[in-house]
Amino acid sequence: MKIGEIKDMKKEELKKFIEEKRALAVKLRFDIAAKQLKNHQEYRKTRKEMARALTVLGALENGNNE
Repeated sequence: MKIGEIKDMKKEELKKFIEEKRALAVKLRFDIAAKQLKNHQEYRKTRKEMARALTVLGALENGNNE
């Protein structure tokens, strides 16, 4: 997901998106540990998307509209 798409989301949508990504990251981490996941880049991509959303959410909560 591109940063522009994340910036267009509302606060509630961002919070829901972050929770979904957190749950997915936990599942992927367990799959990696159990050697069920071949593509480790998927976990990294999920973490990066979650970080982008957290950054945008923090900016919204602090009143910065960049």
